[in-house]
Amino acid sequence: MYLSAEKKQELFGTYGKSNKDTGAAESQIALFSYRISHLTEHLKKNRKDYSTQRALQLLVGKRRNLLDYLKAKDIERYRAIIKALNIRR
Repeated sequence: MYLSAEKKQELFGTYGKSNKDTGAAESQIALFSYRISHLTEHLKKNRKDYSTQRALQLLVGKRRNLLDYLKAKDIERYRAIIKALNIRR
């Protein structure tokens, strides 16, 4: 699998409050961003993979919802995660 437990711990440690804080919005956004980039690369090679295309669209929507939540709750945390992950709005 492309996303190992070690990679998840690295993402949570980098963007979350701790390695164990897997539910924080920043951690989830970082995880979704990693998965989105992986699926995007897959779709560049396999243009007719429609199930992956749908999964990608769902992930982008989930990430957008979390970003909107974070923006409404704490604008500084929102700006920090946008800058750290280079997410375009």
